[in-house]
Amino acid sequence: MNLRPEQLPSHLQRELASLYVLHGDEPLLVIEAADSIRAAAKAQGVTEREVLVTHQYFKWDEFGLAAGNLSLFGDRRLIDLRIPNGKPGKIGGESLVRCARELPLPGGDITLITLPLLDWAMRKTVWFAALSEAGTMIECNAPELAQLPQWISGRLARQQQNAPREALDFIAGHVEGNLLAAHQEIQKLGLLYEPGALSLAQVEDAVLHVARYDTEKLRTALLEGDAPRCARLLEGLKGEGAAAPFVLWAMANEIRTLANVRAVIDGGQSVDGALKAERVFGPRQALIKRAVQRLKGGGLRAALMHAARIDRLAKGLDKGDVWDEFLQLALRVRAR
Repeated sequence: MNLRPEQLPSHLQRELASLYVLHGDEPLLVIEAADSIRAAAKAQGVTEREVLVTHQYFKWDEFGLAAGNLSLFGDRRLIDLRIPNGKPGKIGGESLVRCARELPLPGGDITLITLPLLDWAMRKTVWFAALSEAGTMIECNAPELAQLPQWISGRLARQQQNAPREALDFIAGHVEGNLLAAHQEIQKLGLLYEPGALSLAQVEDAVLHVARYDTEKLRTALLEGDAPRCARLLEGLKGEGAAAPFVLWAMANEIRTLANVRAVIDGGQSVDGALKAERVFGPRQALIKRAVQRLKGGGLRAALMHAARIDRLAKGLDKGDVWDEFLQLALRVRAR
């Protein structure tokens, strides 16, 4: 069974499953989901809990013994296994497969496994497939920027507050990529103001600029042709002292991929064949497909030449403002 984080509370009102697997890139959602499962387990009579955290020298026998041993007093237990790097290895993978195949009946012990964000290759492993088939999976990823205002609205509703769309957009723009910060800002609004409607002025007065900028979001905005977001992210990266060569690598890498895919398509091959040749997999495929539809080969080659000029600027071999050139480069990729 696959659940979204917002579906978990209603699910936990019923008898708990024997296996839960949390995975994703958003710490707040992972923490909240794990806390909810532990609280529900306690409410349903699970009195013992054993926490196991994998590391370089972790002995997977410990997990096997924990999952197989009966409680000394016959009480139900929660086996809380955490795999921070998401890579159990060969022995760990075999142990997870056994766990999935030998689960107790509902009403017995509960296993909670926590993983980080998994790439497409890890999702195709035998152990992940076994866990997916046997357990309840909750993917805890941050909502996309377009869905973030709605997420914030739902969180405000929990504390009996609401805000107009422009206020929700303001909060989203200032906490982009940082749900923990968003959670803190929403809680702050609950402390500062009474339940009810909030105005844009109240929100602007209370919310701090806590956005977390990174090059992955810049790459996504570049592929989407979202120039305003690129400008905001570049300004944030500049303010945080990001290394210009690293930013250039992120942008140039995407442009080079687009140029190669466009060239293959122009040569008469299918877009799927071009994506496979460039080893583009997962959610990034849809972004690349949409981008190459709006861009021409000549424009992408010009963008690569522009990136080469920025490289000379970053190395001090030419004169100019590197960060302004980054924005100009983003505008080139936006062109239709």
